Amino acid sequence: MPNRPPPQPIGIVACSAEGAALCYRTICAEGARLLGPHAHPDIVLHGHSLADYVTCLDRGDLDGVGELMLSSARKLAAAGAQFLICPDNTIHQAMAYVEPRSPLPWLHIAQVVAQRAAERGFRRIGITGTRWLVESEVYPDKLGALGLDWLRPNAEERAQIGRIIMDELVYGEFKPESVAYFQQVIGRLRDAGCDAVVLGCTEIPLIIDDANSPLPTLDSTRLLAQAALQRSLSEA
Repeated sequence: MPNRPPPQPIGIVACSAEGAALCYRTICAEGARLLGPHAHPDIVLHGHSLADYVTCLDRGDLDGVGELMLSSARKLAAAGAQFLICPDNTIHQAMAYVEPRSPLPWLHIAQVVAQRAAERGFRRIGITGTRWLVESEVYPDKLGALGLDWLRPNAEERAQIGRIIMDELVYGEFKPESVAYFQQVIGRLRDAGCDAVVLGCTEIPLIIDDANSPLPTLDSTRLLAQAALQRSLSEA
């Protein structure tokens, strides 16, 4: 579009490689659709070792998680980002620590997902993701604020889903039996009254989508990427 200001640069605070890569690819693909062939906003990305995050999560050190996120945020601000996203649901547990100290504003992944759920008219949302995420209040808080109900998988399901995510998906391993297990859990959430499911780990969309899920999916990775692109363009 002639004389339009350039899109605002987007900063990605990465955690796992697969989730960050999917988010990056989505911004680029959607950007080309909106801006023209091969076009997308400037994107800067920084990620500490996933092992550093896991160490903090295992000991319940959310301030430590937050410090890692803030370290990335400062690097991205210095590189020219104008706002930040994190394509990792689990570490959003630290956002209460991060946001008041951050050099840049953030889009909150669960807020983006909850808003889309409300727009689509869903009422009861199943939550899938790592054990750390599913046992947290990241999604219940954001869904509940919009009057939406939610349901967690049971303890056994949380443990098995967490194992699949951390032992397989973050390494880019996609096994048919793991896909089948996710489908089984989502089917049980449907039978318990859910009308949609959050793919609340940013790797889950690599194996589950609307084509093979027993419930409509809320793809946290792509929804966050799309929201970031829209913000980049709207504030340009």
